Amino acid sequence: MIGVLKKIWHFAGEEQGNIRKSMILGFFYAVFHMFQIAAIYVVVLALVGGSTDPAPAWQALGLLLASILGRAVLNRFSQLQQTHAGYFMVANKRISIGDKLKRVPMGYFNDQSLGELTGITTTVLDEVESTGPMVLVGILGGLINSAVMLLCILFWDWRIGLLALAGMLVYLALLSGMEKQSAKIAPKRQRDEARLVEAVLEQLQGMSVIKSFNLTGKGDKRIRQALEDSRENNLAVEKLFTPYIWAQEMALHLFSVVILVAAVWLYLNGSLTLANALMAVIISFLIFSQIQSAGSGVSALRLVGSSIDHANQVDGIPEMDQDGAELHPGSHDIVFDHVNFSYGSRPILKDVSLTIPDRTTTAIVGPSGSGKTTLCNLIARFWDVDGGLVTIGGRDVREYTLESLMKQVSMVFQRVYLFHDTIENNIKFGCPNATHEQVMDAAKKACCHDFISALPEGYDTVIGESGATLSGGEKQRISIARCLLKDAPIVIFDEATANVDPENEDQLQKAMEALTREKTVLMIAHRLKTVRSADQILVLDQGRIVQRGTHGELIGQEGIYRNFVTQRAEAGKWSL
Repeated sequence: MIGVLKKIWHFAGEEQGNIRKSMILGFFYAVFHMFQIAAIYVVVLALVGGSTDPAPAWQALGLLLASILGRAVLNRFSQLQQTHAGYFMVANKRISIGDKLKRVPMGYFNDQSLGELTGITTTVLDEVESTGPMVLVGILGGLINSAVMLLCILFWDWRIGLLALAGMLVYLALLSGMEKQSAKIAPKRQRDEARLVEAVLEQLQGMSVIKSFNLTGKGDKRIRQALEDSRENNLAVEKLFTPYIWAQEMALHLFSVVILVAAVWLYLNGSLTLANALMAVIISFLIFSQIQSAGSGVSALRLVGSSIDHANQVDGIPEMDQDGAELHPGSHDIVFDHVNFSYGSRPILKDVSLTIPDRTTTAIVGPSGSGKTTLCNLIARFWDVDGGLVTIGGRDVREYTLESLMKQVSMVFQRVYLFHDTIENNIKFGCPNATHEQVMDAAKKACCHDFISALPEGYDTVIGESGATLSGGEKQRISIARCLLKDAPIVIFDEATANVDPENEDQLQKAMEALTREKTVLMIAHRLKTVRSADQILVLDQGRIVQRGTHGELIGQEGIYRNFVTQRAEAGKWSL
C-alpha cells in the first residue's frame, strides 16, 4: 500500500503542493472532528454529576457548532485542492505523452494499436484524475484522523486506547491482504478496458464497411466480447474483495464489543468512573469510523496504481531526438549514402545511394512496395536508417533536433489529415502566428481561396474531422496552402495527386508549382505530366534504384520507366 501511495505522490509532480495542502487541511479536519467527542464528554460529565447548570450544554453546543463549521470549511478547501491536483497532474501527463509521441519512431504506432494509445489518454488517465488524489488524501486523511483520535484516547485512558490500537492493527492487516490480492486483477482490468476502447474505435472507423456488407448487428461481435470480458473482470473483483470486506467489518465490530465490555468490566471493578465508562461505550461506536473511511479507498488504490503504471509505459519508449542540435544548413541538398532499411525482418531499401541537389526537383517512380514512401519518410526521420546515412545540407539528419529538422521539410501526403477546426486554423497549423492576410495569400497561391470564400463562414468555416466535408482536391489544396505558409526549403510530395479528379488536377498542379519555386523537391508521382518535367527521375524496384536520369534519357532505355510511359494500359497495376 505504501508503494502505491508513493507512486501516486510521484505521479502528481508539480501538483504535490496542492495534495500536501489538502493533507494539512485533513489534519485540522481531524482536530475539529474531535470537538464532537469533547462535546459529548462535557454533556456526560454534567449528567453524571447531576448538574443543572446550563453552562455545560452551551459549551457542548459551541463545540458542536465549531466542529460542524470547521469541518465544512476545511472539507470545501480540501476538495478544491484535490480537484485541482487531479485535473492538472493528468493534464500535464497528457501533454507529456503528446510531446513524447512526437519524438518516437513511427514504427511504434505500427506496433501499438490506436485503441491502446487512446485508452491510455482517456479511460486510464480519467481514472487517475477522478480517483488518484481522492484515494491518496482519503486514505492518508483517514489514517491521520484515526491517529489523532487514538492519541487522544490513549492520553485519556491507556487501556481503552490499547484495545482501539489492536483493532486498528487487525483491520490494517486485513486491508493489506486485500490490497495485495487486488494487484493480481488490476492489470487485467486495464487490458480489458483498452480492448474495449480499441473495439469501439475499430467499429467506428470501419462503419462504412459494416454498412456496405450488411453487417449491422453482427459487426459488434468484438465489442460484445470486450464487454463480456470487462463484466467478468468486475465480478472477479467483487468476489475477491467481498470476503476481505466482510472480515474487516467483523473485526471492527468485534473490537467495538470488546471495548464496550472492557468499559463495563473496568467500571464494575472500580477502576473507571461512571462518566468515563459511559464515554468509553460511546467511543466504541465512533473510534473505527475514520479508519473505515481510509479502508474504503484501498479497493481503488491498486487500480489507480495500475493505471499510473499503464500511463508511464509511454515514458519508456526510446526517443529519436536525444542528442540533436538546432541546425540551420546553408544549402538543402539531400544525400542518401548506402542506405539500408527494414521493417522488422523485411528489408525495404537495399544499399540506396542518391543525391538531390539544392533547389532541384526529383521524381521517384516504381511499383507498389518498392520503397518510395519509405525513402521520403527517412528524410523526415519518421524512422532511422539501419545502415548508411541520410544527410541534409551535409549534416546527418540524426544530428538535428526533430524540431529543427522539420523546419527544413514540408510534406504533402496522399491522404491529407485536416483537423476538426476552422479552415484558417488548419492552414495556420504549420505557422500558428501567421496573420489572416498571410493565410489568404497562401490560399490564393494554392488555388483554394475561391472555394473557401464561397463557404458559408469563409475561412472561419469549421470542417469535419479529417476534412470529411471537403473533396479530395480541396483537401489537397488546403494541405498545399499549409505548406506554402510554412515555407520550408524542402518539399516532399507523396502521391499528392493520386486521388484527384481531372477537374481539380490543373488547379492542384498550379498550387504545386507555386509551392515548389526555389525549393528542393522530392515527389512520388504516378502521372506523366508531373514526372516528365523533373530535373531527375529515380526508378525504384524491390528496394533498389534500377534507373536514374531525365525523362528524355529514360524513355530511350529499356526498363520500367519506358514500360510505364508506353504501356499506360498497365499503369493501374503500379503505384508510381
